[in-house]
Amino acid sequence: MDIQSPLKTIQFIRGGEVVALANVPPSRTLLEVLREDLGCTGTKEGCGEGDCGACTVVVGEAEGGRIRYRAVNSCIKLAHSIDGQALWTVEDLAADDGTLHPAQEAMVQCHGSQCGFCTPGFVMSLFGMYQNHVSKGQTITRELAQQELSGNLCRCTGYRPILDAAQQMATLPAVPVDVTLLSKLELLAQTRQGLGADSAYNAPQTLAGLLAARAAYPEAQLVAGCTDVGLWVTKMHMQFGQVLDVTRVTELRRVEHYAHHIAIGAAVTLSDAFAALVTDRPQLQAFAHRFAGLPVRNAGTLGGNVANGSPIGDSMPLLIALGANVVLMSVRGHRELPLEQLYTGYRKNVMAKDEVLAWVKVPKPGSPHPNPLPEGEGKTPNAPTPSPHRGEGRGEGQELLRVYKISKRYDDDISAVCLALNLQIEDGKVLKASIGAGGVAATPVRAARTEAALAGQPWSQATVRRAITTLRAEFSPISDMRASGAYRSEVLGNLLQRFWLESQGLQQINLESFVLVEESA
Repeated sequence: MDIQSPLKTIQFIRGGEVVALANVPPSRTLLEVLREDLGCTGTKEGCGEGDCGACTVVVGEAEGGRIRYRAVNSCIKLAHSIDGQALWTVEDLAADDGTLHPAQEAMVQCHGSQCGFCTPGFVMSLFGMYQNHVSKGQTITRELAQQELSGNLCRCTGYRPILDAAQQMATLPAVPVDVTLLSKLELLAQTRQGLGADSAYNAPQTLAGLLAARAAYPEAQLVAGCTDVGLWVTKMHMQFGQVLDVTRVTELRRVEHYAHHIAIGAAVTLSDAFAALVTDRPQLQAFAHRFAGLPVRNAGTLGGNVANGSPIGDSMPLLIALGANVVLMSVRGHRELPLEQLYTGYRKNVMAKDEVLAWVKVPKPGSPHPNPLPEGEGKTPNAPTPSPHRGEGRGEGQELLRVYKISKRYDDDISAVCLALNLQIEDGKVLKASIGAGGVAATPVRAARTEAALAGQPWSQATVRRAITTLRAEFSPISDMRASGAYRSEVLGNLLQRFWLESQGLQQINLESFVLVEESA
């Protein structure tokens, strides 16, 4: 560790009181702090990579005059990232007299625990659901319960009693919300402003501060939600002498809407980023829920997923198909480029050491190009003025968009293949094709040859057959633990065939079409 970089004291609210922790190394995880420093052993370590949910805790943050509750994985979350926030673990839920919280009581009544190892994580995800839905008078449906528990795995009980518990929470005596917590969080945030600018863990609150810190510390490890970097700590035992956290930058925590595009800040969580995309394109709802589990989506950011550049990152094929651009910034200025041009090789990109990925710009349906920011509107110091988007006329005709994820598990799993297809069709002819693929090359890629094979052709089975041959030949995927190269090539063509069939009205050909109906007793 760089001994010239001091360590600021972490302060957060737990149980209504401010907890202060000094001398916490920048690479130390929240789970390590909870179990080893605070003795909170109710939070378990299962996979150590954000997959099983045994380590789930809930964090709260003041946002727009309210508290935003998020269930997150503590095993890959850096401890310093909760500075200025509220934290709940499974030890914090029961009342002082021992009365269980509805999230706990419902699990008891519904027999939702067997060996018990996963139970604390399930209870905390249920607590997050309670705060976000039940406390607001909202109903927890079976579908909602399945979606929000997708990041928690159970090896022995089975999920039915746990889903029952999610729905039963609302029938139990209500637990009042702490009305003083918001003011405590706001006061704590004021005391934390400006701290840590020279710390080993630096979390700037302004874009100017972030760019200055990046220029001053070009070797610092950039982090956001740490849903990937956290694995470098837990699995590769990497340590960082200097960490630069982008998630506190006010300008980059926003989704800005313009006439022809939306600009998603690099610090916007995956949950909020996908919500913005689904608003414009409701057909993406199912895919958004399949991107990892909720705790990962609550912590990870779209900017981090894109900058990371994993060839099996699910957001990039979709963004490529949508014609997204990225905006890179430094103290020297900004530049904008198509997302697929960001990558130069496996987890390598064109960013200079003093640059950060600031925004992801996504055209709205039917938009020919992103709209420049109106003068004085939504601008921040050093904010970019978007350049005209390539591909004039992409909004002509009807947008036919689908994105497919193939993985061993339906929920909470990494893709073997991801294929996003976006066609503009008019009078039975393909005006333009935009296709992004993941899991088939060293980087997320655009299927340019297949696009060319479709563009200008009649939208017919014959055209699709020729395009399938082109798509299977366009890439040479590797074989690994998730799939063989031959399987991936075969699946690429099969997905294009599925796309054709769905465009003709056939819907009962994928798992999204099936709805589980519980048998009556």
